[in-house]
Amino acid sequence: MSKDNVFPLHGERPMTVLVAGAAGFIGSHLVDRLLADGHRVVGIDNLITGRSENLDHLRGHGRFRFIQHDVGLPFEIEEGLDWVMHLASPASPPKYQRWPIETLTVNSVGTHHLLELARAKRARFLLASTSEVYGDPLHHPQKEEHWGNVNPNGPRSMYDEGKRYAEAATMAYHRTHGLSVRIIRIFNTYGPRMDPHDGRIVTNFVRQALAGEPLTVFGDGAQTRSLQYVSDLVEAILRYMRVEHPGPVNLGNPVEMTVREIAELVLELTGSRSTLSFHPLPENDPRRRRPDIAMAQELLGWSPRVDPRDGLARTIAAARTDAAMLAPRGARMAQQ
Repeated sequence: MSKDNVFPLHGERPMTVLVAGAAGFIGSHLVDRLLADGHRVVGIDNLITGRSENLDHLRGHGRFRFIQHDVGLPFEIEEGLDWVMHLASPASPPKYQRWPIETLTVNSVGTHHLLELARAKRARFLLASTSEVYGDPLHHPQKEEHWGNVNPNGPRSMYDEGKRYAEAATMAYHRTHGLSVRIIRIFNTYGPRMDPHDGRIVTNFVRQALAGEPLTVFGDGAQTRSLQYVSDLVEAILRYMRVEHPGPVNLGNPVEMTVREIAELVLELTGSRSTLSFHPLPENDPRRRRPDIAMAQELLGWSPRVDPRDGLARTIAAARTDAAMLAPRGARMAQQ
């Protein structure tokens, strides 16, 4: 497949897709794309970390139904489903450290509930896993065959190990029941609709720069991150829906930047006079993070297209209209 080909699901029969975590940052963008491509979507979210305003524009939409519910608890879906997509989980350090039990539950019991739902409906299943399964990586860049370097009882373990368990459960259903599954490992993703206080590097820097606060940089700022704009991720997911391969598949931007470079670019794009404020590096904070996306390029014909400068400019423009993003509040957690 050529990476220049685009594979929207237009022209295929309309499908019914359940998106768990529909009110989240990535989930809401995925819902929008599925609806734009003519499909029906059942969104489910307990709104612990999801934001109801992410779905406000879909009120009254004829092909969208929202259910406020925790997938860690039993539930039933009446209609037939073609896909069950599991994006339900706190995904930033302040959030999963505030709700550690809930994070473990949604990635264990919640994953089983959604896998059983897919099995009962004879639907295909997609798990949104994470680059955090690699922990503080021993190999660079990170390839799908790497097993990771994760502290099983450290301050990030509820998320890292929760996602590792979810991957194991997904593959167990695939091998035992023949369930058609897809596993994606999402690397740092950013864009409009992010929770302004989620503790991630882009939201921290953008919010602080717009508020005129010092930008909180942990360590010396030499640790690296690779930033993927949300529309690139959604495009990859849509392509993956058309490929029968369990994965896991890395989805991220292989362009690696230091934390300090990201901070300085945000200052440039916002025109802020904020300074950089350096703080001790949190425990188990990954030093380097960059995906090897050779599998995604070959399997999906996909590579990210949005340049970090362009994506950050779009994110900043959206943040200027978000009152919550402009509210002062210091960053205190690790920078994902």
